[in-house]
Amino acid sequence: MNTITTQDGTQIYFKDWGPKSGPVVTFSHGWPLSADAWEAQMFFLASQGYRCIAHDRRGHGRSSQPWAGNHMDQYADDLAELLEKLDLKEVVMIGHSTGGGEVARYIGRHGTARVSKAVLMGAVPPIMVKTEANPGGLPLEVFDGFRAAYLADRSQFFLDVASGPFFGFNRPGAKVSQGLIQSWWMQGMMSGHKNAYDCIKAFSETDFTEDLKKFDVPTLIIHGDDDQIVPIGASALLSAKLVPNATLKIYSGGTHSLGDTSKEQLNADLLAFIQS
Repeated sequence: MNTITTQDGTQIYFKDWGPKSGPVVTFSHGWPLSADAWEAQMFFLASQGYRCIAHDRRGHGRSSQPWAGNHMDQYADDLAELLEKLDLKEVVMIGHSTGGGEVARYIGRHGTARVSKAVLMGAVPPIMVKTEANPGGLPLEVFDGFRAAYLADRSQFFLDVASGPFFGFNRPGAKVSQGLIQSWWMQGMMSGHKNAYDCIKAFSETDFTEDLKKFDVPTLIIHGDDDQIVPIGASALLSAKLVPNATLKIYSGGTHSLGDTSKEQLNADLLAFIQS
């Protein structure tokens, strides 16, 4: 297995696909998933000659499950250690949902010396929870409900999310894939119990406003206008105003999981942006 060990002793697992000499694309996954969530995009881009690297965030997938450090600063620092230990340069960083927050916090804390472009897809920035400064956010009670359902029966909670809003399978006429539901559930159940619980606070209450203002590389923001997990009005539409010279691409009827439900369009858009 490909792993690095961080300064605090946490093992971070990563996939490294495609030619080692190719231009580098990194992928940061959503909650409570793993690098497996990016396989369709990694296979496509690696087949085009790109070196595709996706890690399992600490406490998720095949990485260690440390009790502490389950917050955005540490996630970003783990990603920084990965890039440094693999000596990756001119990287195109792609982040989905929580992973979009990870990319934003990475740039906010570590800059863009190793980064050439960034993609935020269905991403949680600038901040999900409703605050005085973010009146359009979701009430804290929504996330308290997530935590309560998670602690009551996390296996069933994961099934409910996967079979309903995540892929938009609760919409009239949706073509439901039991395979996607089972894959999502399996990835979720591989996460550490404490880690995934802590990560709810990390993805919902972290404010990435100042991080987004520090972006100084070409940035593509992609979001579905029917995203039921991270509503577009309080996320992508605001982020596009904060990131200097960002390009916003909205998928009509798009779900939260564009990498699965709009796979061909997303792959084409990512390739075009990377090559531009």
